[in-house]
Amino acid sequence: MASELDIRLETAIGGITGSHGPLIAGPADGVGPMVPGNAVVTSAPATLAAFFTHFCAAHAGTTAVVAGAERLTFGDMAAWSDRTAAAFCGGWGVEKGDRVVIAMRNCPAWIALYMAVVKAGAVATLVNGWWQPDELAGAIALVSPKLIVADAERGRRMAAAGITVPTIVLPIEADLAEALDPLLDGIATAALPDVMPEDDATILFTSGSTGRAKGAVSQHIAVVTGAYTFLAYTASLLHLMVEEGRPPPNPPVTLVAVPLFHVTGAVPVMLNSFAIGRTMVLMRKWDAGEALRLVEAEKVTYFVGVPTMSLEMMQHPERDKFDTSSLLDIGAGGAARPVSHVARLIESFPGSAPMLGYGLTETNAVGCTNFRNNYAAKPASTGKPQAPFTDVAIFDEDGSPVAPGERGEIAIRSRANFRGYWDNPAATAAAFRGPYFLTGDIGYLDPDGYLFIVDRAKDIIIRGGENIGCQEVETAIYANPEVAEACVFGLPDERLGEVPAAVVHLTDPGSLTEHDLTEFLTVRLARYKLPERIWFSTEPLPKLGTGKIDKKTLREGYVAAQAEA
Repeated sequence: MASELDIRLETAIGGITGSHGPLIAGPADGVGPMVPGNAVVTSAPATLAAFFTHFCAAHAGTTAVVAGAERLTFGDMAAWSDRTAAAFCGGWGVEKGDRVVIAMRNCPAWIALYMAVVKAGAVATLVNGWWQPDELAGAIALVSPKLIVADAERGRRMAAAGITVPTIVLPIEADLAEALDPLLDGIATAALPDVMPEDDATILFTSGSTGRAKGAVSQHIAVVTGAYTFLAYTASLLHLMVEEGRPPPNPPVTLVAVPLFHVTGAVPVMLNSFAIGRTMVLMRKWDAGEALRLVEAEKVTYFVGVPTMSLEMMQHPERDKFDTSSLLDIGAGGAARPVSHVARLIESFPGSAPMLGYGLTETNAVGCTNFRNNYAAKPASTGKPQAPFTDVAIFDEDGSPVAPGERGEIAIRSRANFRGYWDNPAATAAAFRGPYFLTGDIGYLDPDGYLFIVDRAKDIIIRGGENIGCQEVETAIYANPEVAEACVFGLPDERLGEVPAAVVHLTDPGSLTEHDLTEFLTVRLARYKLPERIWFSTEPLPKLGTGKIDKKTLREGYVAAQAEA
């Protein structure tokens, strides 16, 4: 049975996306009937270039970015990104459709660069800032970019990888004007191209179950549809607060603690902030105490991070010394939030409400959301699909939809879905069933339409919100000549959800220690991919009838042994 909040939200969303609302929704093809999952916003800009121009003008005088002592308005961000886009199209020779890599930590320059790249008609290619040289080399070789823009640390790693693509290193510790100077000083400018909704806009990398990361390519219309999906739901919640006689502060403020190169940071955090005129307070790196200080100092109203982050804020020994009363919503995404955390969040941050989202890189973070009282009532659920822009189906192994309550693979239909994996038609074809993207997650929909995730079909570990492909870690382990067999799987972890673990059989037992193998992997894998525990087996690893290593049995045995230790 639909809850009171479900009914109120449905009414609010209907008003916002209806024929007289600010975000009028229509069928994606412009002619057919509008059904859940095929809707787009027809009353707002359909490209990222126009999106930024429109919303920066609407919020020109509002503070957009806070980074230490630097404060920049939306008007400032528009001006700097326009100049940088013109330089890309001019002296830097960037043409429409070229890939431009952004490789840096969170900073104002990252945001200005993203804006500039899409305004120049190029494809903003967002590499993981934690990657090591081998991982960076693989991504760069895959997408063949025209240009790389990096901070000093990522620039050093690019050089160590032997990457020969022209790389501009920016001094991002300086104010934005000085940080962008290497891109702008003495560089000729040129007119910007026309950008169309079906042009490629972004490439985000996703850790798959088949080895190295794949590049998920999204068109402009997909990314802005993702942004408008979150805008519609944000606007509906603001509408409900006004109805309840407690209008939120204006402007709203979000603490940006997640990496901008992740889909959560890029779409529901950054792009939605442009749409609603929300100030973004950037964190250089995660620190729970610093997060609490910034919430108080900047009157932060919205926080989203992986569940580990909100847990560390709750448990921080000095939490009660900070005024966190400005917080209205504490969101989580990227990994499951333990059910026990929901009640603790409500108790720890009175006046705020926990929320949870479910989406993927390939869906531009669009999927399901569980809000406020609904979340408290069903804390194990990721919520209902974000109608009218999203539809969720559950398919059995034969590809047929199942009835409510039955388990199967979760599939998402939305115009926010990506168009495919860069230069990988086989993986692209395998990722879709008709208009639905196959997530690789196993779950069910209850009679009220709430999604519950119960398992994972893909060979992926989610460590504190970071996806780790088991095969990629196994490949790195096999690069050591002493290794005969290796099996990598997720080990349950109270703080991070799960962490990588490995069982290794050596050609010569005793020839490597756990420390030796970890040191070997450190230069090949980002730190978050390194196994937290390595076991050595003196016997060959168990096999299935097909000859493959029996990962299920190994995992069950070692997880049980770890629990008993």
